[in-house]
Amino acid sequence: MHNYHHRHESVKYAGIVTRLRNAGCVFAEEEARLILSSAQSPQELSNMVERRVAGLPLEHVIGWVEFCGLRIQVDPGVFVPRHRTEFLARQAIALAQPGDVVVDLCCGTGALGAALAAELKHIELHAVDIDPAAVQCARSNIRSGNGIVYEGDLFEPLPVRLHNRVHILIANAPYVPSEAIPLLPPEARIHESLAALDGGADGLDVLRRIAASASSWLAKGGYLLVETSERQALLTEDLFARYGLHPRTIRSEEQDATVIIGMRTNQEAASQADHLPARTAPPIPERGSAGNRQLHNK
Repeated sequence: MHNYHHRHESVKYAGIVTRLRNAGCVFAEEEARLILSSAQSPQELSNMVERRVAGLPLEHVIGWVEFCGLRIQVDPGVFVPRHRTEFLARQAIALAQPGDVVVDLCCGTGALGAALAAELKHIELHAVDIDPAAVQCARSNIRSGNGIVYEGDLFEPLPVRLHNRVHILIANAPYVPSEAIPLLPPEARIHESLAALDGGADGLDVLRRIAASASSWLAKGGYLLVETSERQALLTEDLFARYGLHPRTIRSEEQDATVIIGMRTNQEAASQADHLPARTAPPIPERGSAGNRQLHNK
């Protein structure tokens, strides 16, 4: 009976791999294992395979993604945390201390905030997203007692008492130029919120707004950390410097990840923003271009 069961499962696995591969899934074997391990019944297994073959992101099909060792719930339509964004999380973890006030803007699933809370314990975590579906999803990943998730536009819903008290401000904001959105993989372009992808004409619209207000929320010596593309790094450094943030860029070739860290130095620099020259817009960045899934980035 055991041998029969083993053969039956092997045949089932092989059949799923074949269907996924024929549908264009590059990592068909690993995807098949994840789908088989996630399905709770034959009917659910069949439904999962059909949805994946139809082009839905794997994480939306199985309902979760692994991020910094955590199983993060991913609801339909919500931006899927990329493997490269773990690099951003690690930079924030290295700078944070227990007891810090941490704000996660454009939080999506809440993966970044959840990772910091799990690693550091006892932080005061506040997470924000403008998308109601993302907020609901983040509240599942950032449990009551570990942090508060707000619905709203960037800093708008945060309590006023956080002014000049935030030690770590982390943001995986959209940074794809609008004209590059049609070039993204279908998994991202069709099945994720446009607001989580589109960064405006030069890809920096949301990052510009975050940098402009960051110094009024950061404690002196506090940090703003953002993910961007390698091509946009110099632009983002300039942006930070204009608003009183001392910038530095950290790059991981292994994860194809670029993080800009800005430390609050003084607030006076913000008033000079309109008098400093700007660089020209960058070429198309990488966000989403390597595919929609962790599997694509391993």
